[in-house]
Amino acid sequence: MKPSALQPYAIAALFVAAGAAHFVWPGAYEKIVPPYLPERRRLVEISGVFEILGGLGAAVPAMRRPAGWGLIALLVAVFPANVYMATAAARFAAIPAWTLYARLPLQLLLLGWIYETLVRRRG
Repeated sequence: MKPSALQPYAIAALFVAAGAAHFVWPGAYEKIVPPYLPERRRLVEISGVFEILGGLGAAVPAMRRPAGWGLIALLVAVFPANVYMATAAARFAAIPAWTLYARLPLQLLLLGWIYETLVRRRG
């Protein structure tokens, strides 16, 4: 199924907003970074910048394919943080534990959406 013309802009809005949130609430994102990784604040900032750049790229037709691959790489890179968040649910008591686990397969759906919308070549 061919994605609608608005889907790249929905992806763009999602990632620009998510990336900006890294700078608005950095402490919340730092808690998600697994403890074995150094320089949590720096990692939050880097991932926020790349989310914003990927989102902006999704909005530009000529940049959609590279932006899509970049967003896919970013989602793969941050997946361990999502796993950590789910397995350390007690640290995130304000969020129901089931939602932390539900996010894991939802990330696969997000990867597929990005691939179908931004990366896959259309004939």
